Amino acid sequence: MPQVRIVAKNFMDMVAALPAMKLDKLYESAFICEAVLRSLPPMAKRYVLQMLYIDSPVTAKSMEEWLLPDGFSKHKVAIDRLLQLRVFVEVNDRKKETSYKINPKFQSNIQKHLVDGGTIPREPMASNIVVRLPTIEDLETYASQQWECFLLQLINSSQAEKLTSFSSSMIKVFQRGLLSSRENETPKLTENGFQFLLMDTNAQLWYIIREYISTAEDRGVDPTDLISFLLELSFHTLGQAYNLNTLTDVQRSAIKDLAGLGLVKLQQGRKESWFVPTKLATNLSLSFTDSSSNKEGFVVVETNFRLYAYSTSKLYCEILRLFSRIEYQLPNLIVGAITKESLYNAFENGITAEQIISFLQQNAHPRVAQKIPTVPENVTDQIRLWETDRNRVETTPSYLYEDFPSKDVFEAACDFARELGGLLYEDFKNLRLIVRIEVHQEMRDFLRRAPR
Repeated sequence: MPQVRIVAKNFMDMVAALPAMKLDKLYESAFICEAVLRSLPPMAKRYVLQMLYIDSPVTAKSMEEWLLPDGFSKHKVAIDRLLQLRVFVEVNDRKKETSYKINPKFQSNIQKHLVDGGTIPREPMASNIVVRLPTIEDLETYASQQWECFLLQLINSSQAEKLTSFSSSMIKVFQRGLLSSRENETPKLTENGFQFLLMDTNAQLWYIIREYISTAEDRGVDPTDLISFLLELSFHTLGQAYNLNTLTDVQRSAIKDLAGLGLVKLQQGRKESWFVPTKLATNLSLSFTDSSSNKEGFVVVETNFRLYAYSTSKLYCEILRLFSRIEYQLPNLIVGAITKESLYNAFENGITAEQIISFLQQNAHPRVAQKIPTVPENVTDQIRLWETDRNRVETTPSYLYEDFPSKDVFEAACDFARELGGLLYEDFKNLRLIVRIEVHQEMRDFLRRAPR
């Protein structure tokens, strides 16, 4: 199965990849325009604001005059980003001089936003409606539990409790590139899958959101509508309740899927239904550096290769099980050991020594996180040595041929295998021949035709 490189991209990278017509359609929404403006590099924001009330194109040469001597590299980054997002449209005049103009739809919406102060996406629940809403702490706990449950289901763990609303077909879409499966074998986590589990929650969320949007057309949904709604959702207020009746059919279907991911919590009132955004939803339009959470570590590794994980998370237990031997689990403590056998199983599944070491370092318990090194050197060195030891010998599926009737037939078989590029070993003294498994059928046919 081809490997899919896990890349942590934010929403604006997905927006920038859209065709020009779909981008222009997105800019009909004031929320999209504001989200795009927020995401721009500082110099790009400055250019937008400077040119916001200029209707005629501004030449590239004129813009370069605004720069200090050391600002050209940042200027180039800003212009490239503005062109990618079609915030700037390139104009060439008769003199073949390059000029830039702000996208009219984007310009109009940002002007209205500055004058009117912006508008809220939809009205939250009125204060006279009596419904017990979850607290911010309740929402944090809900989002964390829902996301963990989803990840457990994603990696096909027997420990997973199926609390998410995703169908098996959607789960398979999300598993693409994370799990490899062969006939009559249980799916295995790929190297990219383990890399995914090591990511920050926001980076994992972006991977899943990207897969969700990329398959929207298969479900009969326009990806532009989905991107527009997701960005709009980030402008809702954390912890406020919003009426489901204000949503379109597409948005109502999406909100149920987002509840499965923990982005929103669905709330049933006496007469009407509501959705309450969690922090995962309100962070959607932010960059990773703005939204990434500093999670407290939980792992302690000792010089004797013993491992103690102070966590109640089933997910963390499953991750540790990928490269260590879990000996017993208490309500808030997982005890295990890093062994040669457990690491060989991890290497067999495509997990690398550096990924394991990185995981142990990133998730080091606060008591050891301040130490240098956070993971004992004898442990990290041994993990690397075991990986090197395993990689010293490479196995190649092959076939052995012997008992040839004559040297002439043997030599002809060697020449034939060499031409096919499948010859691995030849022994003229004992008339033995080893070939790659891929050329076995051709060799059999050749030897059947060979004279005795």
